Amino acid sequence: MRTPKKSLPAAVAALTAGVLALGIGTATSSSAQTMQNDAPLKPTIVLVHGAWADGSSWSAVTSKLQSAGYTVDVEANPLRGLATDAQYLRDLLATIPGPVVLVGHSYGGMVTTSAATGNPNVKALVYVDAFIPDQGDSVGALAAAEPGSELDPNSSINTVPIHDASGNVINADVYIKPNQFAGLFAGGIPAKQAAVLAATQRPLTASTLSETLAGVPAWKTIPSWDLIGTADKVLPPAEQQIMAHRAGAHITKVDAPHLSMISDPDAVTDVIVDAARTTN
Repeated sequence: MRTPKKSLPAAVAALTAGVLALGIGTATSSSAQTMQNDAPLKPTIVLVHGAWADGSSWSAVTSKLQSAGYTVDVEANPLRGLATDAQYLRDLLATIPGPVVLVGHSYGGMVTTSAATGNPNVKALVYVDAFIPDQGDSVGALAAAEPGSELDPNSSINTVPIHDASGNVINADVYIKPNQFAGLFAGGIPAKQAAVLAATQRPLTASTLSETLAGVPAWKTIPSWDLIGTADKVLPPAEQQIMAHRAGAHITKVDAPHLSMISDPDAVTDVIVDAARTTN
């Protein structure tokens, strides 16, 4: 015997009932999940590399943070100029829901200090052997403010001119000479690894060195942490300390070179996790 077809009103009523039942079920499940996840949400850790580096410099730190249960996003810093790089980071941060701990190494600190201003999701700033600029500061001025940097603009760098479509030189890409890279950046890091870092370095545009921070620095409203490598030969530790005190940062010192996230990933990770825990 054939089952009689439902009338259109009956079919609509049945479909509506099913949708309502699904909605109730979903709401119940969502509520249960909220109750299960009563623990505060862990922030996303965004890592920003500096000049003459790339995202791989964060590899060991990334692995340790992921093992501790954190979501990590390693930004590919364009290194095309402070305003450009900060806008790129702003756009990236806008895609990340929930709280963020923003970490900058070296020049990356210039970028994070600009990009985080006014972003309520950024709950903590972490600086790793980094520039912590105030309004009007530039990389070149801060690096030279205290003695101790062995990076000599006249003898430590190679430049590649950047031409416009008409063939006019409009800028230059700046590289660290490979035979000086290990001594400047990577003291204590195995020679073979330092040689790879020198060969894979990404350049910074020359104009970036004199470009100043235009807006209000993010550390004026966001708590900050700073790891200072006391064996840093690029950004003098004395200047790092002055900047950190000015920003009211929680300071940790470690006997490490400029690339401390490679030489001492445990110490760097500990500082980041310390900052992350405060967001709870």
